[in-house]
Formats: sequence, structure tokens, C-alpha cells
Amino acid sequence: MTDIDKSGTFQLGSKTVKRLGYGAMQLAGPGVFGPPKDHDAALAVLRDAVAQGVNHIDTSDFYGPHVTNQIIREALHPYADDLVIVTKIGATRGDDGSWNPAFSKEQLTQAVHDNLRNLGLDAIDVVNLRAMFDIHGPAEGSLEEPLTVLADLQRQGLIRHIGLSNVTAKQVADAKEIVEIVCVQNMYNIAHRADDALIYALAADGIAYVPFFPLGGFSPLQSATLSDVAAGLDATPMQVALAWLLQRAPNILLIPGTSSVAHLRENLAAAELELSPEVMTALDGVAAAA
Repeated sequence: MTDIDKSGTFQLGSKTVKRLGYGAMQLAGPGVFGPPKDHDAALAVLRDAVAQGVNHIDTSDFYGPHVTNQIIREALHPYADDLVIVTKIGATRGDDGSWNPAFSKEQLTQAVHDNLRNLGLDAIDVVNLRAMFDIHGPAEGSLEEPLTVLADLQRQGLIRHIGLSNVTAKQVADAKEIVEIVCVQNMYNIAHRADDALIYALAADGIAYVPFFPLGGFSPLQSATLSDVAAGLDATPMQVALAWLLQRAPNILLIPGTSSVAHLRENLAAAELELSPEVMTALDGVAAAA
């Protein structure tokens, strides 16, 4: 069994999770749409993740749509007491696979109920509100109305904790005036580091930061420095990129996704890498060269 305790733990809502988790997006079909090409393999990777000690799974009912949540339920329900399932709402999928904003009270409420039903839960540990003012990245816009809806669902007991996704630092600050925020999920990796200051500010407040696309997403990270460091450590470049994130800040929680058990174990092994200060400094230069 891969020991991921070396990466430490961090508080996520009311539970403590290991900092290396699992993102379920890749369990859906191409373009995060439709069923997986291998249903049994999808079940296997989820079950192996939990067997390896993962206790933080990130998902959304708009993956598929509905596909990943239904697979998670089939693979893992009834869930272990320490397992934290985090979902996100704020979008729907068109028949053509498009991603469309869904911010009305009715849409957000329906999304929470869809997640509850497909996951087989009475309450969701954490619901992230995905800002959709610009599908390609954070953009300013008020989150007061949708957050008020989520706060009401939280009072009803359907949501335990609330987080944010695809947001600016101003939106985070404004949101904290409305509800308690337990995590922020934005794009961040060794080559894309716009959130450096935000990560440290969140760490000071005990708020988790969860990078999506920690390995570059649909365009995997490529860097000569990353490759050179990996060769010296007898590791893969992607393992080094994950290890860099773990050492970057204590509040970073990782959710790399895969549909392969072998790749899952490779990702989890990144927790065993120890990067020297000199290596960290060298890797810090990757963003400038990107």
C-alpha cells in the first residue's frame, strides 16, 4: 500500500483529510461527457484510491452529467466515515457537451438535490460554487445571490460546508462576509501561478486551496527543468510537479485525476518525494519560462 501520510493532512470543513486526494472528472467519457469507455476500470480506480488511504474525492454532477457521481456511489457506497466528498455546482451541460452557467436559485437547488441523489447522500460534505462569469478563468462578478441560496441549503442541512471555484481574490473576500468558506478551487500548477498570494492568505485563515489542473489539465505540463529534476530523482515529471505543490504551501490539497489504477498509484507515490530547497528554487523558475 502506498503511504500518503508523508504529505500531511489539512482541515477540510469539519474533517481532516490527507493532502493527496482524487479528482473524479476523468471517470466520464471524452470531454467529460457521457459514460466511461471502461466502466469496470472506473470502479476499480475508485476502490483502489480508498484502499490506498485516499479520503478526499472531488466530483461534480455536471461531469457526464451524472456519470461520475453514479459511479462513485456504485463503487464506494456505503461510504467510509472519514471519506470527504466534495462537489461543485453552478453549471449545466448542453446536449452538445457545452458548459453553461446555472446560477439561479432553482438551478442551484436542483443541482444540490441531483448530487445528493446520485451520490446516495443525505448531506454533502462540501459544495463548491463554480463561478461562470468566464468559463476560461476567474472574472469579477457578484456571488452574493448564489451564495445566499447555498447558505439557505446549508441551514436546511443539505450542505455541511461551502467552498468556491474559479474565483478572484476579491470574490473570496466578499464571500467570506456572507458565509464561512472552507476551500477555494482554482487553476494552479507549477507553470500557472497567478494565485500565489491568494494561497498564502488562505493558509493564514486555515482555508484549503485545491488546485484544479495540477498537472496542466488538457495540455499536460512540459518543462526541461521539470524533466531534469525528475530524472535526478528517478521519478516522473508529473510526480515532481505534484511534490512541488505539496511542498509549496501546507493548505494545498491535491486532487489529480485518472482512470487508471497504475496511474493512480504513480500519483500517490509523489507524496514520498522530498524536494530540496535548491530543487524547489529551480522549479519555481518554470512559471517564468512558461
